[in-house]
Amino acid sequence: MSSVYSMKTGISSFLKSYSPAERDKARNACINKVRFEMPKKFGLLKTLDAVMQNQNYALYNEFVAYLREDSLPDSDFKTLMLEAKKVVNLLNPKYVVLVESLLSLEWLNRDGECCKLFMEFMLELIVAHTKYVSFGIKQLIEKWIPSDKDVSSWPNCIPTPEMHAKLMHVHALLDNLLNINPLIFDVVLDTVKQLFPYYKKAPHVVGGYLHNVLWLLEYQPKLNTFVIELVFHKLLLLDVNAPRNEIQDQEDEETTDDEELDEEMFEFEMEGEIPEEPEPEEVAMKHPIAETLDICMDKMFSFLDRYKALAQEGPEKLSCMYNFYKTLMDAFENVILPSHNTHHVQFLVFYFCSFKQVLAEKFLSSLWTKAKDPNISAPIRQASVGYIASFLARSKYLPLVLVQNYLSELCNWAHQYVRRSDTIRTNCSLKANIVFFSVCQAVFYVIAFRSRDLTNGKKDLHLLQSLQLSALVTCSFNPLRVCLPPVAVAFAGVTRSYQLAYCHTILERNARRKLATVYANDVATPEEVLDTFFPFDPYLLKKSGDRMTPIYLQYQANEEEDSPLTRSNEENTKVKTGRKRGDSEMCSDDIDDFILISDKRQRLAEMSRSMEKDPQYNYGISPGFHNI
Repeated sequence: MSSVYSMKTGISSFLKSYSPAERDKARNACINKVRFEMPKKFGLLKTLDAVMQNQNYALYNEFVAYLREDSLPDSDFKTLMLEAKKVVNLLNPKYVVLVESLLSLEWLNRDGECCKLFMEFMLELIVAHTKYVSFGIKQLIEKWIPSDKDVSSWPNCIPTPEMHAKLMHVHALLDNLLNINPLIFDVVLDTVKQLFPYYKKAPHVVGGYLHNVLWLLEYQPKLNTFVIELVFHKLLLLDVNAPRNEIQDQEDEETTDDEELDEEMFEFEMEGEIPEEPEPEEVAMKHPIAETLDICMDKMFSFLDRYKALAQEGPEKLSCMYNFYKTLMDAFENVILPSHNTHHVQFLVFYFCSFKQVLAEKFLSSLWTKAKDPNISAPIRQASVGYIASFLARSKYLPLVLVQNYLSELCNWAHQYVRRSDTIRTNCSLKANIVFFSVCQAVFYVIAFRSRDLTNGKKDLHLLQSLQLSALVTCSFNPLRVCLPPVAVAFAGVTRSYQLAYCHTILERNARRKLATVYANDVATPEEVLDTFFPFDPYLLKKSGDRMTPIYLQYQANEEEDSPLTRSNEENTKVKTGRKRGDSEMCSDDIDDFILISDKRQRLAEMSRSMEKDPQYNYGISPGFHNI
């Protein structure tokens, strides 16, 4: 069909369409076109000679087209590589199209001699001509990316022996290039970042690429700083796109399906029919992005295990571990700490600190230094306090004396803050004193969570008495009014049981004040509530979660704080609330032991009925205390 313009001028339109018969004829003409036999008749040497001697580019273009379109047998590939090595010095930027065609040839699926010849050619080429560095490095790193259909070669995101053997050639060549030409480092780093797969790609694609990235660090530890930070960025992207509530919802659906299956099995058994049991399936997350994150986190834990072995060796090995700790902390401070409400990536630091107590001490010291520094922004200081509180509460490997020392540090800082504020007229709002309120809540949270350990003996109780908790809760700032209600109520129960402070009267007074603003739906609106984040709340991922079991502390209520009078009323505490920013998994529908105990303490205190109706005291909100 001709265009309007061509109809007026009589010129044929370039939009002219061909019939299927004409297309087949053109295709056959192209296929039947006379070609040279490469490399037996002409080959690379004669092609370059035609260009240099006669400026004849026809043969050159035909040769490039052949390389791009046809698949060479191994014998011709070897001949081509041998010729290419002979003329490598002649392959200046004038022949960039030819060189890129040579570098794009498939070589990994050939025999060992072909791979060796290609690696030798590429090494000599990049050393002789820096022009081809970027393209050559990109061609190598692209081999790291599994194809979407290549699942069978990456079972559990681990390469099969055949795939591993192929990748060894790629990494060996890359290692040689980096050792020979240090200027390549920046190109490699940029390419690794550029080619990182999209986070929604199949788990074996993202996990397979991460596998190769970590492999790179095994022989080039100089790249640790950049690569670890890049990996943190990519894992953070996965983490924020797999929210805790979505993971829990999809896992709950799986639990419901399992219960229905159990009921069907029971019916079959009652009828005398016992069906065959299905084969156990591989443990996988129902949330697709959570599954990818789980695989990547498992690989990262395995990578960190290399340094775990160093903790048992001599001083030289320990220095290597400490150097990597600095790298890990730099990535944590630059990527994770400023990010609000992440769920799993921070557990890499949690896991690494379990290797040696001194690492945990360094981690806490670094956070506390930031929390006290007035020159650092308030959000970072608040986040640092949140990490301290959650780390002290959840780390099973921390000695109790270290927890007690930090409780003393936190309380001393808070008391000094109050004394300084008493000398001048101070604004007591949450915004103006957010770090102070965060420190107070951290103290309340740790005491409530670790109450069993912190009240185990007279010496431990004496230390709690020395913290002057009563002075803290009764100060003009009234920190209990902005704390998360479950934390405040649980803390009140502990302090009353051991006569450390009396908080229930303050809680009741705060509740009455909050009833000042009531809307048509009779829901009280809180004045101010601390936007809180507990970074080490329970780990939800299945494969990598096994690493947490030996080092992670679940909440255990102190029996002395329980009361048999309230056991029959436990179910009355199951009240669901809406989710808001900062609640983290505190808004889980699960009612755990901590929340039940908190409710018992509240009712034992016989607070006013209005306080019980306040949404701030609904116990569906969990500050990270979950069932064992």
